Amino acid sequence: MSPRVLLVALLLPWLASAAPKPDIVFLLIDDLGYADCGFNGGKQILTPNIDRLAKAGAVLEHHYVQPVCSPTRSTLLTGRYPTRTGVYSIVSPHAAWGLPLAERTLADALKQAGYSTEIVGKWHLGEFKPEYLPLARGFEHHYGHYFGMLDYYTHERGGELDWYRDGKPVKEEGYTTHLLRDEACRVIARQPKDKPLFLYVPFNGVHGPFQVPETYLKPYPNLKNNRQKLAGMLAAVDAAVAQIEDSLRKAGRLENTLIVFSSDNGGPTPGDNTPLRDHKGSIYEGGVRAAAFACWPGRIPAGIRIREPMHMVDWYPTLIKLGGGSLEQKLPIDGLDVWPTITQGAPTPHDAILCVSTQGPTLAAVRMGEWKLIQANAAAEAAEDENGQPTAKAKKAKTAGKYEPVALYHLTADPGETKNLAAEQPERVKAMRTRLAALLKDAVPPGTTAAKK
Repeated sequence: MSPRVLLVALLLPWLASAAPKPDIVFLLIDDLGYADCGFNGGKQILTPNIDRLAKAGAVLEHHYVQPVCSPTRSTLLTGRYPTRTGVYSIVSPHAAWGLPLAERTLADALKQAGYSTEIVGKWHLGEFKPEYLPLARGFEHHYGHYFGMLDYYTHERGGELDWYRDGKPVKEEGYTTHLLRDEACRVIARQPKDKPLFLYVPFNGVHGPFQVPETYLKPYPNLKNNRQKLAGMLAAVDAAVAQIEDSLRKAGRLENTLIVFSSDNGGPTPGDNTPLRDHKGSIYEGGVRAAAFACWPGRIPAGIRIREPMHMVDWYPTLIKLGGGSLEQKLPIDGLDVWPTITQGAPTPHDAILCVSTQGPTLAAVRMGEWKLIQANAAAEAAEDENGQPTAKAKKAKTAGKYEPVALYHLTADPGETKNLAAEQPERVKAMRTRLAALLKDAVPPGTTAAKK
């Protein structure tokens, strides 16, 4: 080996470690339907800026989240399923529980890795004690609100002001999407050039109530009622995303920024989840598969669509690893590094992905390859034959409302989950139920239950 080649070989590890850490901007859109944006087939609503970013990166066609707001946020910030944290359902105002304090957050890990950690938008993981608030969970700055369903103009929720800057109530005028946009841009502008930024922007748009300035409604005269208002609300978010991108460009940070975009759950009515079944709150695909993409020009191939399944828990290890942080911690991590899947076309690192309902482990699903099994545990455990199939009595007694005791779907052939193949695939059902049982084995009770003890 020549001296020059030897020198290069010796310098490569140092050069890799000396490479600047990427800025990370995570855009979480509240209640966005799977097909509301153009990049996922939407035709009614104009989202040119979001679509342009999606086209510049990788659309994540099988990106799983939780059925409602708080659980998805907990999975992003901990890399752990709700079965570990107890955050199965929404944390309501002043409820005496939240994301358990023993949890290490993504903000904690990135802060330890040298990042500025900022949240602009909705928290929704507990506020009944100061130690549950963002500034005590790894974030250095928070601007926005703690809960959903706040008025977009008064910033009140249930008659109470829900608008804060670093834990202190702020009474100010403005449409919330605009206020969050402006704050995100300020955060980017003031960020030191030599320090990496983790900016988490969980918009309250397009969650109800359906409120939007009239100017955003003008392009949609043919849409009616709340669908028209939703279109305007999403158009406002789209414009905000463009301005955040422009702020990164003006600050000279865009080329070294990973932008992740996702909904927190499937869209409720009047959102559009085509071709998926059902809506927010459901563990059918329409409730737990999110419109999502990741964009980083030069690092993520442009114009690709990834069908490999992944889950919101995966961003925790993926982002910490990209940011040069440590994954050593006391609590086990469910998420896996999906960077090779996104950037190199590698298969998903998961053999199984868990979907758990707001009811907790009594109603859950497992995704394995192209197959998905949904199990309403109570009836299925109590009434099945020797092949693990529901008995005739169980089939008549539908459980958990719209869910059958056991249902198996082939998602490639049947993305709308219209045909239950459980009776035709007894061995597959048995294997998937075994895997699901393993995932649920040590499930903790809901945080609401633990708080009452």
